[in-house]
Amino acid sequence: MGIQGLTKLLGDYAPTSMKENEIKNYFGRKVAIDASMSIYQFLIAVRQDGSQLTNEDGETTSHLMGMFYRTIRMVENGIKPVYVFDGKPPEMKSGELAKRKEKRDEAQKELEKAEEAGDNENVDKFSKRLVKVTKEHNNECKQLLQLMGIPFVEAPCEAEAQCAALVKAGKVFATGTEDMDSLTFGSTVVLRHLTFSEARKMPIKEYNLGKILEELNLTHDEFIDLCILLGCDYCDSIKGIGPKRAMELIRQYRNIDEIIKHLDKKKYTIPEDWMYKEARRLFQEPEVADPEKLDLKWTDPDEDGLVEFMVNQKSFNEERIRNGAKKLLKSRQGTMQGRMDSFFSVLSSSKTTKRKAEETKTPAKKKGKTPFKKAK
Repeated sequence: MGIQGLTKLLGDYAPTSMKENEIKNYFGRKVAIDASMSIYQFLIAVRQDGSQLTNEDGETTSHLMGMFYRTIRMVENGIKPVYVFDGKPPEMKSGELAKRKEKRDEAQKELEKAEEAGDNENVDKFSKRLVKVTKEHNNECKQLLQLMGIPFVEAPCEAEAQCAALVKAGKVFATGTEDMDSLTFGSTVVLRHLTFSEARKMPIKEYNLGKILEELNLTHDEFIDLCILLGCDYCDSIKGIGPKRAMELIRQYRNIDEIIKHLDKKKYTIPEDWMYKEARRLFQEPEVADPEKLDLKWTDPDEDGLVEFMVNQKSFNEERIRNGAKKLLKSRQGTMQGRMDSFFSVLSSSKTTKRKAEETKTPAKKKGKTPFKKAK
């Protein structure tokens, strides 16, 4: 779910904190990508006749197709992705997970009704609501990434928190996800629509946490409390408080503790045994693997391994898989060359600046003559 209403709130109160970009503008950038969110997108988007894509044996392959081709697209544009997989969800998330299960059960009932009525539009609608990323999906994607030469991290807990930790440690430039709580966890840059922007003709949206805090005139701790008021995955929110009122209260009282003291209890219902302090602590001190101990290595793809897994085991087209492997290899070499070109262009630029400064300090003796001696 992420943070309810945060996107609109930022559009209203911190418009310059977000900008739209083309994927090519991130050439040379390392990006930590929320794997589960991406896989979910692939399972939803890569479909055939309203159902998930499967091979001849009836195995779902939508996640593998999405992971393979869209990762290649990022790499071709010079991005170095590292996928981060969810670990065990925190205990505080159990309530949110229970709500999601209830919604899936309801969607299952509605799906059965739609199928009986022959309502194809609602069949597709409720089928998507039943999509869930499984352990098998994750393991197959990890195997694929390893063969592609793309690093991945298994977070001890929430992937968004681990992505944010990688960004804050300077290991990567940004977090790639659709969940806005990456900002709440402290990711200084968040990229939305990165893994599917081209397919849906959508630009990548870049959110800058520093600008968000500056425009909202909040500290990060105050921003965390704002997000809890809006509604997060770890505790209930106060009924009756929308984004506008939440912003007003945080700006006036600066934290939830003070808000509770001054809130009209007759007008607003505070949840019983409200665990906002625990949620705040989870955002401030999430359980993550030490970024300094993570070895992120991008390597050459294993073309034969990819053919064995994707073609022989999962029934993909061999020519397309081999072409994909070649694109990965070519792009990897191109990115390395690009970084070298950037280094030399900067070096050349600095030399030129230095020479111009010397020319300014040492005027020529005669008009049209250079003050420098000829090189021998």
